[in-house]
Amino acid sequence: MRYSEAMSSSIDKNAFDRGVDPALTIVFSSDKARSLVDYRADETLQCRIEELARKCNEGALTEDERSEYEGYVRANNFIAILQAKARKVLANAGG
Repeated sequence: MRYSEAMSSSIDKNAFDRGVDPALTIVFSSDKARSLVDYRADETLQCRIEELARKCNEGALTEDERSEYEGYVRANNFIAILQAKARKVLANAGG
């Protein structure tokens, strides 16, 4: 499974947005939204993800590595969605 394939999702985006957007506007203060937008994985974690991505693209992952990598991909996807929503909260708040 290539990185782009692992990033694809079968969820209905509109349903996800309808379920998540109202809750985020309640939970996110401007400071919390900004912190989430600015979040980045630490260097050690980023290096591990890059190593697994390279091995995935080469077809060289073990089953344990594939499971680990898929977990990181799902977490990254979720964080990216939250960051996009946090940006929307900030834009609507003028900040």
